Amino acid sequence: MPPLRTALLQSSGSPGSVAGNLTVLDEAAGRAAHAGAGLLVCPEMFLTGYAIGEDVARLAEPAAGPGADAVAEIAVRHGLAVLYGYPERDGERVFNAAQLIGPDGTRLANYRKTHLFGPFERAWFTPGEQPVVQAEVGGVRLGIMICYDVEFPENVRAHALAGTDLLLVPTAQMRPFEFVAETLVPVRAFENQMYVAYVNRTGQEGEFDFVGLSCLAAPDGVPGARAGRGDELLIADADPELLRASREANPYLRDRRPGLYASLS
Repeated sequence: MPPLRTALLQSSGSPGSVAGNLTVLDEAAGRAAHAGAGLLVCPEMFLTGYAIGEDVARLAEPAAGPGADAVAEIAVRHGLAVLYGYPERDGERVFNAAQLIGPDGTRLANYRKTHLFGPFERAWFTPGEQPVVQAEVGGVRLGIMICYDVEFPENVRAHALAGTDLLLVPTAQMRPFEFVAETLVPVRAFENQMYVAYVNRTGQEGEFDFVGLSCLAAPDGVPGARAGRGDELLIADADPELLRASREANPYLRDRRPGLYASLS
């Protein structure tokens, strides 16, 4: 099975402007497709911006809303799958969500952030209740979570046990927590024997200073690609054959003793 070439869009786009962010996405999708990517991953809340206050409620839309239609058009035009973050409205509730659109425009998966971070998110969002959401692209089993979710080891281990090959983590990770991108994410990839695409926002946005440092961490714990602090489009491969060999050599999941861990739940 060939590697899934994956593009990571590190950008904060134009906070508050859906049209502006769709333009940034379209341009990035064109560059990613030209580089041979079959998947493009955007940051947390990329469709609208993150620190947008009351505009969260105003710009929130259903999973099958106009934003999804616009992203589907971009995915079809450039022939690649796209994962984007957005505020999802479901009745009176709003979720911090991420949706995966296939290269044919099909909505493949929608994930709602399960662990909300800080007073800003708790003020505007309802936490999701489904920890493992998966889909398949190019023969690779993708899993989805959002930012703070990846900092909970139980969350990522649940994906490992469900067979996730490449974990997609759109992120809005800010100072002073650089160690999450630099250290924790590669460790998650190693201890769970999977690829992790951690895709961050950049620069100052409201009260937050986003640190960038996006990466595609491999199952050996080494980032195959690492961004700096500014806008960037990273291109790296998630290789199923390397993953298979790494899982065969690494005993973590085989050596688990689940009977000893009942107190965790």
